[in-house]
Amino acid sequence: MIENTQNDIESKHKIKHHKNGKFKNIEIDYKSNLKKFIFDVWALFTDKTKNKTPPKGTIPVVKLTLEDITNMPNNSVVRLVHSTLLFKLDKQYILTDPVFSETIASLLFIAPKRFHKLPIDIEDLPFIDMVIISHNHYDHLDEPSIKKLKNKVGHFYTTLGIKQKLLALGVDSKKVSELDWWQSCINNSITLRATPSQHYSVRGLFDRNKTLWSSWIITSSKTNIFFSGDTGYFNTFKKIGEKYGAFDMTFLEAGAYNERWKEIHMMPEETVQAHIDLKGKILFPIHNSSFKLSLHSWDEPLTKVVNEAEKNNIQIAHPKMGEIISILSYKNTNKWWIQKN
Repeated sequence: MIENTQNDIESKHKIKHHKNGKFKNIEIDYKSNLKKFIFDVWALFTDKTKNKTPPKGTIPVVKLTLEDITNMPNNSVVRLVHSTLLFKLDKQYILTDPVFSETIASLLFIAPKRFHKLPIDIEDLPFIDMVIISHNHYDHLDEPSIKKLKNKVGHFYTTLGIKQKLLALGVDSKKVSELDWWQSCINNSITLRATPSQHYSVRGLFDRNKTLWSSWIITSSKTNIFFSGDTGYFNTFKKIGEKYGAFDMTFLEAGAYNERWKEIHMMPEETVQAHIDLKGKILFPIHNSSFKLSLHSWDEPLTKVVNEAEKNNIQIAHPKMGEIISILSYKNTNKWWIQKN
């Protein structure tokens, strides 16, 4: 059973964060243009940062089979790639921002390659009850992955404007729900709620901010989870925490940051502060260790966010790719990115 718990929006022009055909952030107006985008891409392409990519085989991956996924305990999660998480909640599977391709982005000559092997291929996954897509960037909405997944997914949940893209990829219209910020849907025992994030959207030269971006709350009979998607730090984290916290586990981006674009990607200390604002119990940093998307070394995000969490006495989980962990009980996972001589 899929049920909208709030009335559909009558027209986009009535939305406060939608003006002149484009969506906008509610706190910080992130300004960018083609010139800045090209400059940032060039900086990434010519970056001389040491240790910017891990030596081959550095990142440990736990290989998974269909049987492993079938036997996942309830209230558990496994990170497969970047921001791609697979949850098992109330015997249902929920997949976030599925990116299984080896490279991302539309310009293949600068497309970042995945640092590590996949824990499991799409073909080996069981039926997925729900897929959440937070926004339309290539490292979150991966066309080849959607095409492979579309026939083994019960329902896709995404933000305003993205449905048409999914339909163009062959997804059945009846299997897609678009949500605005603060809207929610119920699918059996699971409630999904789209909440604000501080980011932007773009896939081509002329579609900037024509679709919405969001964070997500996933609530089952036993768990309450926050998934950030991509976002800079902003005061709405406190509002979300006050209204919907506490969260058993927060999945917050910690990677691809830089002072030049900190409005749309959190710095490590901001990731920890967001967790505190959300009244989170266990912090699970995501958006790292799979692709080179910024100018920092590949392992800097985890080192910095873990150090910051430890200074604030915050429980933090950083399992290997493919390592299944409980959402409700803390597991002291290894600092696998620290290389021993």
